Amino acid sequence: MSIHEQFAEDLALCALGSLEGAEREALDKHLEGCTACRRELELLRGDLSLLALTTAGPKPPARARQRLMSAIANEPRLAAIASVPGVGQRSEIRPGWWTNFGRHALGWMTAAALALVCIGLLRQNSTLQRDMAALRSKFQAELNDQGSKLEQANEVMATLLDPEATKIELVAVGNQPQPRGKAIYQRRNRNLIFLASNLPSLAADKIYELWLLPAGGGAPIAAGLFKPDARGSATVVNPPLPEGIEAKNFVVTLEPESGPHEAPRGTPVIVGVGE
Repeated sequence: MSIHEQFAEDLALCALGSLEGAEREALDKHLEGCTACRRELELLRGDLSLLALTTAGPKPPARARQRLMSAIANEPRLAAIASVPGVGQRSEIRPGWWTNFGRHALGWMTAAALALVCIGLLRQNSTLQRDMAALRSKFQAELNDQGSKLEQANEVMATLLDPEATKIELVAVGNQPQPRGKAIYQRRNRNLIFLASNLPSLAADKIYELWLLPAGGGAPIAAGLFKPDARGSATVVNPPLPEGIEAKNFVVTLEPESGPHEAPRGTPVIVGVGE
């Protein structure tokens, strides 16, 4: 029997931190000059570290545990050896036991690592799917917005070019017709485009309002509030209007900014003269 086999059990106890007293001193003295035993001790400590990692992992299958216990029971046992001077009597050693157990423990740890990798990949896939869904939703919203703007622009162009649309130009009341306006009204679609220029600037509590005068008579219909820009220009595009109303004329009045405005209360600024 080699000197290494004599210290096999002490190496396992030392790796577990359970070797003390004279046996520990004898082992330390042996390790000072034995590279092979030092290497074996490092391997045992490494196996213990791997085994400790597996304690938080998945429970090994019952069949694996049964195979492990059968392998331990069938391991050949060496007869008890004589005492080394200064060291107490040793129990029987099992040279293959720890290697088999470490091999099973390493298998469990590998399975646990693969499970963690799979979980990580599944989470990444879920995150990518959410990001793709968000991008598709954003793209669809932008596409719908562009489509709505294009449809509105087509309606404006159709109203401007429609030969059946009523076109009425509005001029200033009085001798100086500087402020001007033009209303283009499409009865069948209730589309109205009004363009104004040279309008006087407004006081802080005033606002201009466009009114539609029905051809069949009746009260004027509000067709949009607006304020001119610094050059006196203003635009009203497709205000909400009742269906089927034929326009006889349009007028712009100067109204208090505070509403509601159910009927004209202010002075007419520009009125339609027809074409």
